Amino acid sequence: MSPSPSKPPSTPPPTLTATYTSPTTSHTFTHPLPPTPIHSTQQKTIYLSALRKSVTQLQENINAFLTSRMEEDKALAAEAGVKGEEKAEEEGYGEERVEEGV
Repeated sequence: MSPSPSKPPSTPPPTLTATYTSPTTSHTFTHPLPPTPIHSTQQKTIYLSALRKSVTQLQENINAFLTSRMEEDKALAAEAGVKGEEKAEEEGYGEERVEEGV
């Protein structure tokens, strides 16, 4: 028997990838891309058009993610601010507050 011809290793389809990393979390965004053209100018033009569309969609996904993160951070900061004010009031309970006049 003759050995069967080996198949070249398949390469994964190209993807556009961006990674967000912060001290508390990380998130990876991916968007599939069409295969890279190697022949005609028309194929390259179609590819570049698809790439541009993918970049725009990836930006939209990232913006939506970051907006939700900002809203979460604002809510946590507001909650921490309220708790901080309550703690200060508790610490100063029963003490006379003197306001300085101008």
